[in-house]
Amino acid sequence: MKLLIGTDAWEPQVNGVVRTLQATISDLQSRGIEVAVVHPGQFRTMGLPSYPDIRLAMVTSRGMRHMLETSAPDSVHIATEGPIGWALRGACRAANWRFTTSYHTRFPEYLSARAPVPERWSYAMLRRFHAPAATTLVSTERMRGELRERGFRNLGIWSRGVDVELFRPRDLSVLDLPRPIFITVSRLAVEKNIEAFLKLDLPGSQVVVGDGPQAAELRTRFPKAHFLGMKSGEELAAIYASADVFVFPSHTDTFGIVMLEAAASGLPVAAFPVPGPIDVMGNSAAAVLDNDLHKACMAALKIAREECRAFALRHSWSAATDQFLSSMAMRDGKSFKQAIASPGPERDRAFIDA
Repeated sequence: MKLLIGTDAWEPQVNGVVRTLQATISDLQSRGIEVAVVHPGQFRTMGLPSYPDIRLAMVTSRGMRHMLETSAPDSVHIATEGPIGWALRGACRAANWRFTTSYHTRFPEYLSARAPVPERWSYAMLRRFHAPAATTLVSTERMRGELRERGFRNLGIWSRGVDVELFRPRDLSVLDLPRPIFITVSRLAVEKNIEAFLKLDLPGSQVVVGDGPQAAELRTRFPKAHFLGMKSGEELAAIYASADVFVFPSHTDTFGIVMLEAAASGLPVAAFPVPGPIDVMGNSAAAVLDNDLHKACMAALKIAREECRAFALRHSWSAATDQFLSSMAMRDGKSFKQAIASPGPERDRAFIDA
């Protein structure tokens, strides 16, 4: 079985979309599924206006169709709505191939926070993009309900997981700062609402991990906070485990994998009671959700780290990958399950390729 994934979000970007794709691809490959990725690093690119670190691929549907026919995948998934997503969508439609898509980001809300563009215009564009997909995957039931109300159809669930081996409680702290230590891990951009965290009058220390277009401004406005820059892997995991409370101030994230990473590291979560935190943490004993973020932070200090770890252990990437696979459509219109269950040469080919 060969799957092709097209994405405008890829390394060296560090964000939830990239983390999700990397974890899912790793799990798919462990199951014997061949995965090819079409990403910006394969094309000439230009920087996104106001955010040059995000590279936009200069690609056409015609060029993408040649790549698609050469690769000849059994199934195609389009992960993002950028230039690669549009080009791959056009190529699949021209070839009359079925495909699936996913909705990771509240793009209309992000755009309206940066420019005077009505959200309804952006949602109209996104409805058009996803309309031909066999299934559009979203991370939570709440997100599926919201998109249904906005006219989206054929919506499926693709949840998220956490690497509990990497993100785990540790005995040694790498943060030599006054306690309690309140930490957030995020792209530093206006839509992430980081200043809501930094404006809080909290005891101890406030730590920010991440980078982005708002980094310089936030460093200047909040000199008492500790900005550690972009971190990943073992270094990031050790930083999580060295803090006391994870603060998630975003109002716009569709999920928030960082909350699971924090919980797996033994950190209680403080957040606003909005989609994302409600869906991920819910009424768990690992978080405090309150419209008063200061109150949530202080209450979270009372949560036992063992409660947080136990909550995270219930969220595996394997279960999320099962959801992903159950929604995949073969290019000829059959489902993934139909392909591996069909009799004769097609079934044999599916198993041999896998």
